[in-house]
Amino acid sequence: DDQIERERASQHLSGGCCALAAVYLMGKFYVANAGDSRAIIIRNGEIIPMSREFTPETERQRLQFLGFLRPELLGKEFTHLEFPRRIQPKELGKKMLYRDQNMNGWAYKKIEEDDLKFPLIYGEGKKARVMATIGVTRGLGDHDLKVFSSNIHIKPFLSCFPEVRVYDLTQYEHCPDDVLVLGTDGLWDVTNDKEVAGVVMEVLTSYEPNDPCRYTMVAQELVVRSRGVLKERGWRLANDKLGSGDDISVFVIPLGGPGNYT
Repeated sequence: DDQIERERASQHLSGGCCALAAVYLMGKFYVANAGDSRAIIIRNGEIIPMSREFTPETERQRLQFLGFLRPELLGKEFTHLEFPRRIQPKELGKKMLYRDQNMNGWAYKKIEEDDLKFPLIYGEGKKARVMATIGVTRGLGDHDLKVFSSNIHIKPFLSCFPEVRVYDLTQYEHCPDDVLVLGTDGLWDVTNDKEVAGVVMEVLTSYEPNDPCRYTMVAQELVVRSRGVLKERGWRLANDKLGSGDDISVFVIPLGGPGNYT
């Protein structure tokens, strides 16, 4: 993240990205995630999550706590408190449900002038945004990203620190069908863990266990199915829902099986 910031100045580059990395070291997989990509292990048909998405919803309390500690980052335009909906000026003095950085549930408070400011986190699901700007809360770069038509930087709320999970390969005897799947949000937006596992098993069983192409074909099939087929009403999945309009990148990494391919 520091290197990206230096290159921004020296090479006049800007922008940023999420990051999902898997490192194999001394019998263990270290999976680090900063963003909304996802990794799962499929072992003997069982799904083992190796990451979680970092979004305004999943990191609400961290974001609110930062806004509470450093209110100057909110630029007098945002409030760190969350309400079920936008508050109207006519509701001043009335009671409304809210929650802050210390609360999982909701409580009532009397609406004050500051509560009319735009909420730090607004929207639900994939539409949730930090300061109405960005839908992820961890990633690299984006040092120049600001709230539209303002001088408020998003970066203090966008953390570059990943969450790391460890998987010990020496604890299990893996077969050729056991894999680690890494995918960007373009895959997971339209395909859940169970559906991905189904495609993995379906494709792998159509190839010989010692065929190295089988893992590439799984990744290719996951991309194709998430993109869908182009029809009159746009790209559609098999269930006729909209296909993914985001970047779809997939890696399928074998965890066991024959050491020498023939």
